[in-house]
Amino acid sequence: MSNHTLIALLDRVDRHPGQVALRARSYELLGLAAGSRVADVGCGAGPAVAEMAALGAEPIGLDADEQVIEVARSRHPGLEFRRADACDLPFGDGELAGYRADKVYHALADPARAAAEAWRVLAPGGRIVLVGQDWDTFVIDSDDPALTRVMVRARADAVPSPHAARRHRNLLLDAGFADVTAEVRTGVFTDGSLLPMVTGIAEGAYAAGAVTRRQADDWIAEQTGRARRGRLFLAVPMFLAAARRP
Repeated sequence: MSNHTLIALLDRVDRHPGQVALRARSYELLGLAAGSRVADVGCGAGPAVAEMAALGAEPIGLDADEQVIEVARSRHPGLEFRRADACDLPFGDGELAGYRADKVYHALADPARAAAEAWRVLAPGGRIVLVGQDWDTFVIDSDDPALTRVMVRARADAVPSPHAARRHRNLLLDAGFADVTAEVRTGVFTDGSLLPMVTGIAEGAYAAGAVTRRQADDWIAEQTGRARRGRLFLAVPMFLAAARRP
């Protein structure tokens, strides 16, 4: 998927009311204070950075993709964005009051290393919030549930750490964080806005050799028809874990 296509898809997700509420909940869990320095790891085009700045914090948006960072800078001039690796953050020990990573840890080969890096850059009392989807828990209505299960599983297997979200709580505990909490909010999409994500699951399953081209095409045609008739159903549980560095 090209950066342009990915950003367009993320824009659709970010505008969904459920995702707006999810971001707001993450800010509550961070306990943002005026002037607090907070890293938004995997910031994408920067919506959370802009929202946290509006709440009075001093956020820094970080992303591994330089082109995405340039998009964020163009959309939010005056705010701070840097290219950075989640496992090698450009901060000194204990420099930050808050750390947020949204839909990031599944893309990392070593989420535990990223959690350890979060511990390093947070000051004692600093807060961390992890948000993400578990790639094995996508719920999609279809005429062929068995084929859909195969496709979802095959797409999950192509993700570096597909089950990172269900491990958020234990990752934080293992890294030494305290007062760890976990909760889930489920986004439900029925208007076709995320049809590219649904069809991408089929394309990923075909690329992995889990289904034939005919199976993928027929399934995509069915889902496209559902979207056209207002009958698409995609539910994505989003897991949040929050903690404090002692």
